[in-house]
Amino acid sequence: MPEPISYTLRFPAPQTHTFDVETRFATGGSAEIELRMAVWTPGSYLVREFARNIEEISASGEDGAPLAIRKNSKNRWLLATGGRPRVVVRYRLYAREMSVRTNFVDAGFAILNGAPTFLAPVGSEGRPYEVRLILPPVWKTAVSALPALPAAAGESAFLADDFDTLVDSPIYAGNPRLYEFEAEGRKHLLVDEGEGDGEIWNGRERAADLERLVREEIAFWGFAPYPRYVFFNLITEESGGLEHKNSTVMMTSRWRSRTRDGRLDWLGLAGHELFHAWNVKRLRPVELGPFDYEHEAYTEGLWVAEGLTSYYDDLLIARAGLATRDEYLKRLSKPIETLQTTPGRLVQSLRAASYDAWIKYYRRDEGSINSGVSYYSKGAVVAFLLDVRVRRATAGAHSLDDALRLAYQRYSGARGYTEDDLRKTIEEVAGIDLRDWFERALGSTAELDYREALDWFGLRFMESKEREENGEEEGAREKEPKEPAGWLGLDTEVHKGRLVVTGVKRGTPGYDAGVNVGDEILAIGDYRVPPEGFKERLKAYHPGERATLLVARRELLTRLPVRFGEKPVLRWKLAADPRATPEQKAHLAAWLQGQRVAATVGR
Repeated sequence: MPEPISYTLRFPAPQTHTFDVETRFATGGSAEIELRMAVWTPGSYLVREFARNIEEISASGEDGAPLAIRKNSKNRWLLATGGRPRVVVRYRLYAREMSVRTNFVDAGFAILNGAPTFLAPVGSEGRPYEVRLILPPVWKTAVSALPALPAAAGESAFLADDFDTLVDSPIYAGNPRLYEFEAEGRKHLLVDEGEGDGEIWNGRERAADLERLVREEIAFWGFAPYPRYVFFNLITEESGGLEHKNSTVMMTSRWRSRTRDGRLDWLGLAGHELFHAWNVKRLRPVELGPFDYEHEAYTEGLWVAEGLTSYYDDLLIARAGLATRDEYLKRLSKPIETLQTTPGRLVQSLRAASYDAWIKYYRRDEGSINSGVSYYSKGAVVAFLLDVRVRRATAGAHSLDDALRLAYQRYSGARGYTEDDLRKTIEEVAGIDLRDWFERALGSTAELDYREALDWFGLRFMESKEREENGEEEGAREKEPKEPAGWLGLDTEVHKGRLVVTGVKRGTPGYDAGVNVGDEILAIGDYRVPPEGFKERLKAYHPGERATLLVARRELLTRLPVRFGEKPVLRWKLAADPRATPEQKAHLAAWLQGQRVAATVGR
């Protein structure tokens, strides 16, 4: 085995949000060695320029004699070895970005990701890497999915087989609550940072729910692809998750555990990241590996990587018995409603949304909702409709589940799949041609058709008003009909006592009138609008009425003629149709239970 490249991480003053890295490696007799740092991390498709966090850097021989090192590009350095057989490079990193893809260090704990941490010699990707942490006295342990190496008291050490594994294996250090369980012969560890006394966040209960979900996901695929899996659960009042081959980093609010919706949200996040252990980390689009950590990896396949995962995360919660039928339908309604109320769905295709993730998805602005679509939400909806198409074509004998498992058998590992590979695999399971369907759903901005799905499962879309009138929500009662208020379609907030426009969707009266994000609304007609009273004032106007909106734009008063509209009624809440046939009910039950149904519907 080649001699490992070794790193030693020290935290002499973690309260300053910095840590020191020392790396030692053999030069192989080279007079000059180039080192590089990644500019992005897999799973988060944006160039983030991690080298910006290096505060100081120096190099020496093992005898301590200084060596020349200079920067030759934004993320690369040239080291003159002076003929030394081994060299030492030391650098300090600033780490105070609380996210799942970066580094964060303070007096309480550290979470370190590989891409923003490790400066490595160019060409060393296939060598093993040793990482040793010398912990502050108040920190008890360090945790990683990497295999542990022997270490002295107050230290922890890990081994990565290659650079890809090093980048893909976050490390936590601090004083966590640990919850371990076994599923299908594999150890799983929940690492809770910030749990406190457990009065608000009950780690033991969350671990028990998580174990049920893990077992369901393993049952879905038929096996666990990892030797051990770690859930780094950082209770930091932030949000987000990032997948890794044998672990995930998640951030959440402690208050999520206090409501049922919050607990299901957390389980959905954990289930989403775990599902990636199969879908993305091992079964992946051809473009997502091997990784070039210095340049973008463009792919049109994020609708599969993230969209299909977003479809299955909540579905498997329901199959695990952790959510009721109605709770699941409510959760599935969210991406549908998000998609159908995003004007950008008529502008950007699903393939384009995936390809442009590097320049659009992580750089959203006030115009994004009008010009783009999320490959998470639309991808999840397309996966739902595709699942139904397979089920209907096979009279319930097969589903997208079967196609995904077959794709894993064929394309997981080093090769990856193309869109054609995936489509043909699904066609094989469904027994029908899906080329036109794929082109419409992925390559066009045409509206999606939900009729087939509603008919197959015996579902319907309902309005909130209809729910209340039918007494279908707890505490619902008969209400007097209300006269519709005027509607402009503006998102606003009160900022420093000023009523400011924060969003304007295409196709709304406000958009047509020329209202801009950043405008301060002062008056309607000749009457001042109190900042906190905008919604109430709109009730005094009715759809079809005309008025003048007075706004301050860059301190200049501007009058905009507006014609009020009527707020659209949202019709994207899924519910079981009370008129559903026994056959439709059987389809719905089979879907939610992950079972097949008898072939009672002709192809």
